[in-house]
Amino acid sequence: MGRIIDITQEVFGSRVWPGDPEPVRTTVASIADGSVCNVTAFSMCAHNGTHVDAPYHFLKDGKTIEQLDLAAFAGPCHVVRHAGDVTAADAERFLQETRAERLLIAGPATVTAEAAKVFAATGLKLIGNESQTVGPENAPMEVHLILLGAGVVLLEGIVLTDVAAGEYFLNAAPLKLGGSDGAPCRAWLMKL
Repeated sequence: MGRIIDITQEVFGSRVWPGDPEPVRTTVASIADGSVCNVTAFSMCAHNGTHVDAPYHFLKDGKTIEQLDLAAFAGPCHVVRHAGDVTAADAERFLQETRAERLLIAGPATVTAEAAKVFAATGLKLIGNESQTVGPENAPMEVHLILLGAGVVLLEGIVLTDVAAGEYFLNAAPLKLGGSDGAPCRAWLMKL
């Protein structure tokens, strides 16, 4: 069995989309204060840190997180490195490098609408990136509509700093938050 590579942000120190509530941890019980155990409560946005977007995030009648097929979140994936805008030509090149149905883009990359259309047309199950949004930060809606509308699940806010390009096994199952537009997850890779 290969080495597991954690590609998840730590929640309480994670990046937060402007305007979203930050994660907050509260100590409910503490052994140091005389309780029999430690108990932590927390509150956070479904899109803090490493998280999954469900279609309902941008589509009024889209599937919510618990309605998504878990098969999209676990299986072979391909990691590519890229900086800047991902064009349609880049998207086609990435897809020619692999047969995996999951693609992770490492680096400061932004998926353009043209690239999203290429990804959406291929039957890709999941696309992941290091940013808190897969599309342009100043206008993410179009890219989300294209990908989520085609049933491509989005894995955002992953950490691929020390991950080489290549083939891996991905597990990024989201928390089962019924009726939610997204959910945090613990994402990891294992080299194939």
